[in-house]
Amino acid sequence: MKSSNLKIMVIDSDLSFHQNYQTYFNNYVDYSLAGMYTSVNGALLHYNEVQPNIILTEVAGADVDGIEAIHQFKKLDPSVKVVMLSTNNDFELVKKAFKNGANGYLSKPINEHRLYSALEGVKEEGAAISSDIAKKIMAMFQRKNYASFSKRENQIIDFLSQGGTYKSIAESLFITASAVNFHIQNIYLKLNVNSKSEALIKLRELEAF
Repeated sequence: MKSSNLKIMVIDSDLSFHQNYQTYFNNYVDYSLAGMYTSVNGALLHYNEVQPNIILTEVAGADVDGIEAIHQFKKLDPSVKVVMLSTNNDFELVKKAFKNGANGYLSKPINEHRLYSALEGVKEEGAAISSDIAKKIMAMFQRKNYASFSKRENQIIDFLSQGGTYKSIAESLFITASAVNFHIQNIYLKLNVNSKSEALIKLRELEAF
């Protein structure tokens, strides 16, 4: 993406934000607002005319789901970059967006500085994500340690939370499946539960993950 002036297409069903986008792009040198729409279908109708380099689109589209629309945009131009906009920064939704080909995810509302930083990120690195979402993702992948559990038990809890089986945990920790079973039974005993599902619920209550 070497163009000195990149064309941006915005899809946002909330008309109250449109003036903000217009103001932001009036202050940018490297980016121009080539088209602004309230629906995916409206954007698709004018796509060939606009030929955007980057698309900013809502996750919850007024007519077509923004995430599902990624495939339609990429079909028209495989090189176009698509950045999702949403008030919902739920991790599963963010994951779904990137899994479907999104190049970025920004939580609304968006100010001029955050939008410019995101566009720069997409242009230079090919991806962009809001700092609040990045922090949430980092927190989800940070391992938790609890004083009531041993180092080995904490390791096994981490694998259990990721859906690990006795066999996969044993292979990852280079111990026997029977050893894994022994530690898991101790974990259940400390949590006063009788199954993995109950253990995970109890751990969530303890703000495990």
